[in-house]
Amino acid sequence: MGFLLLEDGTLLEGVSFGAEGESIGEVVFNTSMIGYPESITDPSYSGQILVFTYPLIGNYGIQFEDRESDTPLLRGVVVKEYCKTPSHWGIDYDIDSFLKKFGIVGLSDIDTRALTRKLRIYGTLRGIISSEEFLPDRKEELMSRILSWHIEDFDFVRSSCVKEPVYLGNGSDRIVLIDCGVKQGIVRSLLEIGFQVVMVPAWFTREDILNLDPDGVLISNGPGDPQRLSYLVETTRELIDENVPLFGVCLGHQILGLALGGTTYKLKFGHRGANQPVKDLITGRVYITSQNHSYVMGSEGLPEDIEISFINLNDKTVEGLKSIRRPIMSVQFHPEASPGPLDTRFLFEEFIKECMKKNYAA
Repeated sequence: MGFLLLEDGTLLEGVSFGAEGESIGEVVFNTSMIGYPESITDPSYSGQILVFTYPLIGNYGIQFEDRESDTPLLRGVVVKEYCKTPSHWGIDYDIDSFLKKFGIVGLSDIDTRALTRKLRIYGTLRGIISSEEFLPDRKEELMSRILSWHIEDFDFVRSSCVKEPVYLGNGSDRIVLIDCGVKQGIVRSLLEIGFQVVMVPAWFTREDILNLDPDGVLISNGPGDPQRLSYLVETTRELIDENVPLFGVCLGHQILGLALGGTTYKLKFGHRGANQPVKDLITGRVYITSQNHSYVMGSEGLPEDIEISFINLNDKTVEGLKSIRRPIMSVQFHPEASPGPLDTRFLFEEFIKECMKKNYAA
C-alpha cells in the first residue's frame, strides 16, 4: 500500500514501489512520453513530487549513462503503472530498484489523468507521498506537516550544485558554467563543440569567475524560485557590466532577466514536457521544445537594448531574451533537450560565436 495526500485534503491510495518512507514536496506533472530516466535525474525537480502523465513508466529500464545528474533529488514519483520487467539491451536498473537505491518513494496504481486535471484546474499543490498504508487518525498530523512546508523557504540550488570547480574537456577555449543544478546534457553539448568547461558553484563571485579567464559564462538550469538567489543575481549583474558573453538556460534565463532589471512570477502549474511550442520572434519559426520550470520572466522592466526573442505559443509567456548591443542571450527552454527534440541546439553555436570574440576586459 501507499498514498499521496494533497494540501486540499485529497487522498490518493495506491501501491508503493521504490524506497520506503515519507516525503513532502510540491506535486507537479510532466507530459513527456519518453525520457523518464532523464526527468527523474533532473536536479530541477528538487523539492518536488513528479507525476508522469504517460500511463506506463519504466518499460525500457534505466541506463545510468542517460542520467542528468549522479543523484536524483526529487521527493517522489507517481505513475499509473510501472513496468516490473523492462526490456532494453543497456539496462542498469529497473525503475523500482533505481528508486530504492536513492531512497525515493514511488507510488503506482494512481489515476494520474485525474490528478493532472486537478493540478491544471487548481494549480500546483503541496503533498506528502508515503509507502505506508493511510491511517485516518494521522490525517490531521499529516495535513499540518504539509501546510507548514513551503518550497520557497529552501535554496535548492546550494544543495544541487558542485561545491568546488570541476574541469572538463581539454579545449583551448573555456566556458565557465555556473552550476545551479545543471543537466549533464548541457555539459555534453558544450564539450561536443570542443570547449573546455569549468563548472563552478552558484555562489562564486565575479572575481572568482573572471580569475578563470572565461571566453564566456553559461548560467545553468536549476530548481526553485530565482528571486531567492540574490547572490547569483548580483554576480550576474556584475558580469553584465564586464561585457562577458552570457547565456542563461531555464533558471539561468530567469537569473539573467532579474539581473537586467526584469521581474519573475510563478506559473499556475508550470511547463514540464518535451512538447512545448515556442516561436522565434526574430525569424518567425516555431520550435517544439523540452521544458521543466515553475517560474517565468515578465516582460516589464527590461532595458531598451533587450528584446524578447522567443514566446511560448500556449500561454504567450517570455521564452527568450537577447541584447541587440551586448553579448547577452537566454532561453527558458532546453536547447540540449534531453529528453526532447534537438531543433534548438543551434543556440549553443550562437553563444559560442560571441565567446570567440572575447571582447571584454577580463
